[in-house]
Order: sequence, then C-alpha cells, then structure tokens
Amino acid sequence: MAKKATRLHFTEDDLKDSKVRRAAKKAEKAADKADRAIEKLPKKRKLRAESQGAVSRKKKFRGEKTENGKPSRAKRIVTHAPMTAASGKIHHEVSKHEDENVGVEAAHKGEEAVETGARTASYVKYSGKMRAYKKADKLEKKSDKANIDALWQKQKAEYPQTSTNPLSRWRQKQEIKKQYAAAKAGKAGTGSAAAGSKGAQGAGKTAKKSGNIVEKTMDFVKSHPKGIIFILIFAVLIMIVAGGLSSCSALFQGGGGAVIGSSFTAEDEDIIGANDDYKALETALRNRINGIEEEYPGYDEYRYHVDEINHNPYELTAYLTVLFEDYTREEVQSTLSSLFDRQYELSTREEVEIRTREVEVTVTDPETGEETTEMQTEEYEYYILHVTLTNKGMGSAILSSGLTDDQKERYQLLLETKGNRPYLFEDDIYANSGGEYTDYDIPGEALSNERFANMIREAEKYLGYPYVWGGSNPSTSFDCSGFVCWVINNCGNGWSVGRTTADGLMAYCDIIPAEEAQPGDLIFFQGTYATAGASHVGIYVGSGMMIHCGNPISYASVETSYWQSHFYCYGRIR
Repeated sequence: MAKKATRLHFTEDDLKDSKVRRAAKKAEKAADKADRAIEKLPKKRKLRAESQGAVSRKKKFRGEKTENGKPSRAKRIVTHAPMTAASGKIHHEVSKHEDENVGVEAAHKGEEAVETGARTASYVKYSGKMRAYKKADKLEKKSDKANIDALWQKQKAEYPQTSTNPLSRWRQKQEIKKQYAAAKAGKAGTGSAAAGSKGAQGAGKTAKKSGNIVEKTMDFVKSHPKGIIFILIFAVLIMIVAGGLSSCSALFQGGGGAVIGSSFTAEDEDIIGANDDYKALETALRNRINGIEEEYPGYDEYRYHVDEINHNPYELTAYLTVLFEDYTREEVQSTLSSLFDRQYELSTREEVEIRTREVEVTVTDPETGEETTEMQTEEYEYYILHVTLTNKGMGSAILSSGLTDDQKERYQLLLETKGNRPYLFEDDIYANSGGEYTDYDIPGEALSNERFANMIREAEKYLGYPYVWGGSNPSTSFDCSGFVCWVINNCGNGWSVGRTTADGLMAYCDIIPAEEAQPGDLIFFQGTYATAGASHVGIYVGSGMMIHCGNPISYASVETSYWQSHFYCYGRIR
C-alpha cells in the first residue's frame, strides 16, 4: 500500500473538456478519501511480549482435568482450535502489508511469544488493524480506478477518432490500465502524479496508433471484402504449414485477441438453448401470476402491480460468455436460476379495509307486533390481495452479481458488438436498436385537445430513452408499458393506473373500433414476444402514427407490415 494515493495533474487545456473535468474532480475526491484512510493506519511502535510460561497456561484452562491435574486432550483441542484459527487469520492479513513496516514485525513477534490464552485478546486487538488496512486498501483501489477513468476521458478528448469503434475502445482502456499499473509500480510509493502522467502519455500514443490501424483496417475491409476472404484462407494455410494450431496465437496475438474478446464463444445451439431455458423460467412465472387467484382464493379483490416479464437475450449471452466462455447449455443451468432470482421478485400483501354498505333489515314494532323493512348501514371487512412483481432488469441483476471491473468491461463490449453474431436474435425488436429516435410534428388541431396535449407534453420528455425490461421511471428508463403507465400517471389528467403490463392497461380502457381511434387513445399489439393477450402498447397520436417505447422511445408508423401483423386493438382510457 502506498503512503499516499496517486494523484494526477491535468493542464488547464485538459480541463476545458467537461467530461475530463468531472472525471478529474472525481479522481481527486477518491484520492482524498484514500489519503485520510492511510493516515488513520496504526503507527509504528514496539510491542513487548510477556512470556507467561507454564503457570499462565494452566490458569487458562478450566473444566475437566485428568488425574495428574492437567486438562484432558479433548479439552485442549477444543480450547486451542478457535484461537489457532484466529492467529492464522491475523498472520495472513497482517503479512499482506509487511512492506509498509507499520508495526508488522513486532506484531508477528508478539503473536508468537504470547501463549494461547493471550491470542484471543490479540485477535480482538489486531482485527481493528485488519479492518483499517482493508478499508485503506479498498479506497486506494477506488482511487486508482477513478484515475484510470480520468485518463480514459482525457484520451478520448485528445483522440476522439479512436473511441468510435468498440474494439478500439476496449483495447485502449486495457492499455491505459497496463500503463498506469506499470508507471505506479515504478514510482516507489511517492504518491506523486508522475506515474499517471506517463501512463496517460503512453496510452495516448497507443490509442492514436490503434485508432489509425482500426480505421485503416475497416476501410480496407469495406472496399476489399473478397480480398479479406483470400487473406484469411492464405493465413490458415500458413498456420498449417508453420506447425498447426500451436502457431495460431503467435500469428493472431494482436488483432485476433481483440476479435475473440468481443465475440460470443459458445456454439449457436447452446446460446439459443440457454436463452430458451431462461424464457421457460419466465413463462412459469407468468403462469403463476395468472393462477394467483386460485393459489390465494377467497379475496374480495386482487390488485396487480406487475412489471413486464422478459429480457434482452444479448445481455444474457454476454453474461454467460464472461463467466464461462465456451459454455454448454447444461453447465449454465444453476447460473440461469440464480440470475432469474436476482432479476424478478414476486410478493403478495393482504390489506383489509373497513367499508360500509346499506342492508335491508326487518324491524318489529314492540307495541303492535307489526313487521316492517328498512335500510340500515353496517360495517364489514373487505379483503384485498396486492400482487407485486418487480423486474429489476437483467442488466442491473448482472452488474450487481459481483463481476470484476474487467469482466464488466468485457460484458459491455460484447453488448456493443452483439458478440459479432447479431443474427442470433435479430427478430427481437426489443433487443435491437437503431440508436436514433424518429421525431414527428403532430398537427396543431390534434393538440387543441387539452387531455391529449398533456399526454404528449409528458411523453416527449423521454424521446431517445432506451428500452429496458422492467423500467418504469426516468431513472431506470422504460419498457413499453412502463412508459405508457408513467405518462398516464404523470401527465396531469387525473388518471392513475399504477404499474401494470400492456395487457393490464386494457382493463383501464374501453375497447373501440379502429375507425373510431383518436389521438390520446392507446394502441395494443400482440405476439411481439411470447405472452398471452397484449404484449406491446403505445399512445396513438393520429394519422397512423404512435409514440411508444420501442428501442429507443420514438414515434413510429402503425401502418408498417410489422405492426399491422401484430395489431390487437385500440383502447380509450376511462
């Protein structure tokens, strides 16, 4: 551990770029936290070991004794076991920081000199030291990560042309990490910023060179597709002649490694099969929700607060690739189950409302005995079962699963390149995005309707937001029903539909013929993914157009062959 956290120095020209400025500020704060933790580490001091001898050892043991007055072997084993384990843990943790000479040598001597009974006290004492070292170490690593991020932003600002290709970005950031680690190791713990500066310069040169190579390579590939095929065949022949498969790594150590790093490595059959198995888990979850009223009978009302159930198959495949590389369908089953449990959370809650109702009762006149009927008010208990399904999003579930920083970067790279196999799930409209949204000028006469104008004012705030399964608010982004629910609930028209699915939204609408559809009505589709009833919903804006959460949130024509083939119905919000 360094005596001071590494700090970077940026010039005024560097800080003119807003992203560099924010990253540099974040790095500075991280270094401040690390320095404070390092300053709180225990100071160097001598420890005296008090030898207690056999007498103190006898005093430590209590309980059963043998005939000679010594504790039994079984008792000694039981008494020693936790202390020995504690002592071993202390040695392991403290020895990691021996280079800093912060009382470490004395700590080891003290541990070895004192007898078994004193070890328990030592563990309590030194566990505090271990916590301090761990905290300082963790904060120093965070500081290094912030420095690397700042160097990456600086490099992108200096060489913007090199960060346009996902392969190039990935290789550049790996190079920055190497340069930074090497430079930091060579600064002998001074805590100065020289290491970071050298790392940035080296990484910048590498990035510029890498970017030029990538650009030239891509241009050549586009203009000489047949030539590339010939070159690849020729390279394979050279490899065979040169010594077979063992020479592959030498020939393709540079570019080949990057291509492999950005590619799905399992067989298509296993990738699709694993995705189908995950879809089967989702189908079982839908079936359970559909059967809730049979599973929990007898309630007066069932209220559903349910997110859409689905996932991005490229996210799943990228995650499995990072964990297993060339995996088979069978070996990832337990991982699919644990990921599913992190993504979805189903819960039920009972609510009892005290309500009143008018009932007809028979009243007898005490004097005449004549019976009459009259209406009276009585209280009764009304039982409601709330059913809540939260889809936390596969992306969030994956990023919270304990991946290392390198694994996260590889995961993001695989998503950007779609593992170099975009054909695997090319029919999934939710997983494939053009990146840009389509805008549309709604005719002024349509906006004269205040209710519709309120909806559009709210909906257009989120144009360009990406499609995220389970997303239901601006902080998470949206899925199709999450977007429409948010607009309905927050447009100021006094509606409240909670959070429900596309199919659930139909319960809040009167179904109307297509020829009667007006701007502000909802438009429903079916079969866009494997679920019963409505699977997709948008807000109709007139003239054959809708605004919906595609990928990203955008305007779209409902008269295309795709949407016409999946059209379900129109609904008018009550």
